[in-house]
Amino acid sequence: MVRWRRHLHRHPELSFQEHNTAAFVAEVLKQEGITVREGVGKLTADAPGTGLIALVHGEAQASERCFALRADLDALPITEVGKPDYCSTAPGVMHACGHDAHTAMVLGAGIALHRLRKAWSGTVMLVFQPGEEKEPGGASLLVKEGVLNDPKPSGIMAQHVTPELEVGMLGFREGPFMAAADELYLTIQGKGGHAAVRPTLVDPILIAAKLLPALYDAAERLTPPGEPMVLSFGKVVANGATNIVPDTVHIDGTLRTFNEGTRAQLHADLVRLGVTMVRELGGALEFRIVKGSPVVKNDPALTARMRAAAEEFVGADKVVEMPIRMGAEDFAYYTHVMPGCFFRLGTGNAAKPGTQSGLHTAAFDVDEDALGIGAGMMAWGAVCELQ
Repeated sequence: MVRWRRHLHRHPELSFQEHNTAAFVAEVLKQEGITVREGVGKLTADAPGTGLIALVHGEAQASERCFALRADLDALPITEVGKPDYCSTAPGVMHACGHDAHTAMVLGAGIALHRLRKAWSGTVMLVFQPGEEKEPGGASLLVKEGVLNDPKPSGIMAQHVTPELEVGMLGFREGPFMAAADELYLTIQGKGGHAAVRPTLVDPILIAAKLLPALYDAAERLTPPGEPMVLSFGKVVANGATNIVPDTVHIDGTLRTFNEGTRAQLHADLVRLGVTMVRELGGALEFRIVKGSPVVKNDPALTARMRAAAEEFVGADKVVEMPIRMGAEDFAYYTHVMPGCFFRLGTGNAAKPGTQSGLHTAAFDVDEDALGIGAGMMAWGAVCELQ
C-alpha cells in the first residue's frame, strides 16, 4: 500500500482527468484476478469516465448480499513542498487531501478480501470515483449512471484521513456529519471611469463594500438559532487602478448549511436582497448559485455497527466521537440513496513532518502507518456487515 500510495502521490491528476490513475488502479486489481468495470463517472456523454467499479466475491457460501467501499482518485491544483522521496512530479498538482491514501487503502482492503475469499460470503463492491473535489462531483455521476445498482449494495462506507487525529484513532458520528456546500458567483455591474470624477460614476467597489456585510448579516439572521451555517467570500476581483474605477467587480464565495429548508430559503432571500440592494445603489447584480453536494447523512444504524466493529478492531480507547464539520464531501450523494457511513482515520504524528499540516495545504502528508489501519477497518467493516 505504501508503494501504491507513493506512486499515486508522484503522479497526481486533477478532477475528471484521472486517466492514468484509473489505469494504474485497474491494473493492480486485474493482476489479482478481480473483476473491473472501467470508464464510469462520465462528465460528458461523448467521453469515457475516469472512475471504475470492482467486485470482490466471497466464497464461504452462496449469498446475494453486497456492501460497498469507496475511494476518490483526484488531486488538487496546489504546488507541493517537502517530501523529497515521493514529491509530486506534476507541476502545480498534488494529493493534498489524501485521496492517494484513500485509493491505496481501498485497494488494500479489496485485495485482502479477495485473498481471504474462502472465509466470508457475499460481494464487496470497490468504488473508485473521479472528481470528488470539483462540481458536479463524481459521486453524483455514479449515482446518476446507476452503476451502483448491479449488484445493489445494502450500504456504503468511506473514510477520510485526518491530521487532527493521531495515527491509530478512528472517528465516527451518526446522523448529519458534513455540510451541504454551494458555490456563489456575484458580478456587480456599475459605471466606471476616471477616479477624479468618482461622484459621477456608479462605483462597483463601493457597492461591494456595502453588499458583503449586508449578505453576512442577512444569512445569520435568516438561519435558525443553533443551526450550523457558514457564508464566506474568498475572492474579490476589481480590475481598476489608482486612478481608475472599474465597471465591474466579481465576487466568489461559498454557502454551507445543514438543513435543506434553510438552504433553499437562503438561496432565494440572499439573491433577492442582493439584487434589490445593488439596484438601489445604481448598479446591477448577477447572482449565480451553483448547487453542490448535499449534507453527508451517516445512517445511524450502519454507523453504530461500524463503530462497534471499529472498537473490536482497534480497541474502544482508539475510537472517538467526531463533531460536525462545515467542510463538504460528495460522498453525501451516496448517503441520500443508500445507508452510508463516512468516518475519519487519524494520520497525524508530531514526530513526522507534514503529517499535522492541514488538508488542502502544500505541506500536507500522512503517516503511512495509518494505511494498514484504514485498509483493515474497511475490510473488517465489510465482512461484519455481510455476516
